[in-house]
Amino acid sequence: MSTITTPDSASRRNLLKGLAVAGVGLAAADAGASAADAKTPASARPGKPTSDRLITKDGTSLYFKDWGTGPAVVFSHGYPLSSDAWEDQMFFLLQNDYRVIAHDRRGFGRSSQPSTGYDYDTFADDLAQLVEALDLRQATFVGHSMGGGEVARYVARHGQSRVAKVAFVSSVTPFLLKTATNPTGAPKELFDTFRAAVQANRSQWNLDVTIPYYSFNRPGAHVSEGLRESYWRQGQSTGFLAAYHALGAFSETDFRDDLKKITVPALVVHGSDDQIVPLEISAKLTSKLIPQAKLIIYEGGSHGLLHVDKTRLNADLLAFLRG
Repeated sequence: MSTITTPDSASRRNLLKGLAVAGVGLAAADAGASAADAKTPASARPGKPTSDRLITKDGTSLYFKDWGTGPAVVFSHGYPLSSDAWEDQMFFLLQNDYRVIAHDRRGFGRSSQPSTGYDYDTFADDLAQLVEALDLRQATFVGHSMGGGEVARYVARHGQSRVAKVAFVSSVTPFLLKTATNPTGAPKELFDTFRAAVQANRSQWNLDVTIPYYSFNRPGAHVSEGLRESYWRQGQSTGFLAAYHALGAFSETDFRDDLKKITVPALVVHGSDDQIVPLEISAKLTSKLIPQAKLIIYEGGSHGLLHVDKTRLNADLLAFLRG
């Protein structure tokens, strides 16, 4: 096993630019059947999915997409985006005879915006309710950025009985916060500045961070204003509470023990020029904690691999699914 050294000052500056863009408290108590029935139409009661909605046990409405037939692939999106971030991969795999499912995490996108539940235990439990409601079996779970943590926590809390494989793309795992046992992480004070940015002017912050997110600040980069606007649109559709509290969730949650519980085949994909979640403190460590992990590094790749490197990523995901 090779030794991972502490990131240099340039990597730390990159982390300072955008780590907060990478996918508090316990889940709310069950409101009870009678209260749920009174508030929710019969066609959308807790645990019963409609064509694009699932009502969770605490009454949160989750929006989801479910396209096609065949082996199931479940996608978890990054911060501060929605399931729309996965559209290139979903459409590609749909054309290759896979069933593709993606949801907007609570508080994000078109899902409802409850006052509680912005922690990884709740995110994983929401995902589990969706998987069970759709009765998905032998599914592959794919997480990008913040969504990588959701996949890891789902396996840790709910096991692998419905899991065939997992994939982590530009993931925040295994642990971003600097602690005594994680000296290469970033200090909590850094993430406090991101929370302050959300409060001060999150619309401008969501726009500015697209530059390091897609590595548009590199020489010769082709800047896509369309991508920047799509990111901004998704970020602004996310609720304020999710935008604020999810920063603490993905930065302060330790996924190291979660990753050790993954025994199914795993794919770990990361860009060498990821300015949001630097390679040395994320994918290289993640791949060492999962017994059956394969690490693929995209030389010069940004945090936004889903779009900037979509052709290569689509091919790598398909090969992993078929392997």
